[in-house]
Amino acid sequence: MGLSLQDHGGTVLLEDGRALALRDLLPLRDLPGASLRIAAATRAGDQLALQLSDGTTRTAAIPGRTRTAADLILENIGQLLTLEDDGVGARARASLACRDGHVLALADGGAALAVERDEHTLVLDARGGVVTPGLIEPHSHPVFAGERSREFALKAEGRSYLEIHNAGGGILSTMRATRAASFEELARACARNLDRLLAWGVTTAEGKSGYALELEGELRLLEVMRSVSRCHPVALVPTLLGAHALPPEHASRRDEYVRLVCEEMVPRAARDGLARYCDAYCERGAFTPAEVEQIFLAARAHGLGLKLHAEQFSDQGGAALAARLGAASADHLEAISAEGIAALAASRTTAVLLPGAALASRCPWPPARALLDAGVPVALGTDLNPGSSMTASLPLMMSLACMQLGMSCEQAWRAVTVEAARSLGRPELGRLHPGAPADLALFDAPDYRYIPYHYGENHLRLVVKDGQLAHERPRR
Repeated sequence: MGLSLQDHGGTVLLEDGRALALRDLLPLRDLPGASLRIAAATRAGDQLALQLSDGTTRTAAIPGRTRTAADLILENIGQLLTLEDDGVGARARASLACRDGHVLALADGGAALAVERDEHTLVLDARGGVVTPGLIEPHSHPVFAGERSREFALKAEGRSYLEIHNAGGGILSTMRATRAASFEELARACARNLDRLLAWGVTTAEGKSGYALELEGELRLLEVMRSVSRCHPVALVPTLLGAHALPPEHASRRDEYVRLVCEEMVPRAARDGLARYCDAYCERGAFTPAEVEQIFLAARAHGLGLKLHAEQFSDQGGAALAARLGAASADHLEAISAEGIAALAASRTTAVLLPGAALASRCPWPPARALLDAGVPVALGTDLNPGSSMTASLPLMMSLACMQLGMSCEQAWRAVTVEAARSLGRPELGRLHPGAPADLALFDAPDYRYIPYHYGENHLRLVVKDGQLAHERPRR
């Protein structure tokens, strides 16, 4: 069997059945533009000649050759956060080695690493900085067109989110721009947002559709995320959010749109492997709990996990619904009731709190302390989106959590690593131990608590993804 291309040139299918994307074949720091695809591939021994869609050719080694030496070593780490057990697992005077995309070994207390190294091993000096697992973004909207700075100005003048939405702004404004944009324009916009997340230390992010609000448009947004994720260091976990808002053409035909989501969007997104989760916005002016339940039952029947925008502005019983249906997460929760907290506490659903959205929308702060005291796992996200939280800074969300939500520094760090991973069904992420994925962030800071304490400053120096150097901030 010869080489072949899958999914419109997105991956190369080898004779042994492996499907390799650009991010599997080229060094992560050298990945090409977001909208490029593999147009053709030929093999000579353990090398591939890749012809890309822009006409350029790149040579790549086929992965899988066995090495006994470490691929990458980080030495002179001041603090290493392993995030094991219930705390942060801070280790002093540490070092770490990676091989084949996984953590090979750890050492602390100034002990030497018992690993092989050779001329191909990349050795990096952490210069006493803090090394953590790569940060995990559990709630983002990375693919959209246009911007809404004028609406920001209206909010600054005191106009409410619902007033702006009812006047044709809000999600509907982004919908119009997104529908009009080309695939390539959306891919570039998505890649820019992933670049922003990467620059703050994010290595894995959940990404939602939700700005087309029509069958082919929503599927196209998921296709954009799949295409960009194949050639970007940040790994995307895709979520179908067809029920983000009611599109204007269905204003008098709500039932018809809900059926469209249930009977066409969900089955096609699941069948084509475009989404791992299905989300909906349960709120006044959006979708009712009964409509959400219809959509979620369809999603569950087609093998998709569930996530829910719940209780952002009003208590609609969304948190209890998410808990009852076994959703992976209930997100926002600014207006959650005591009954909603109790329902989450009795379930396995993670509370994903989005303090940036609460800040920008002038909502009450989500009750992190009450959720944690009830035993609900809490994750933190940016809610990166063009309307209510135009930021990619997870460290800023940690600062807000510590200063305004009543969370400790340790809880905030867990919320952007292990708990965020839990909310995405990726429990192998967010921790550092031998055998774990080698996703790391190095911060120029004397202590892990310094990062949320010194807020607004980007302390990141570099990111390692799958054991490769994926991003390095220029030295100042």
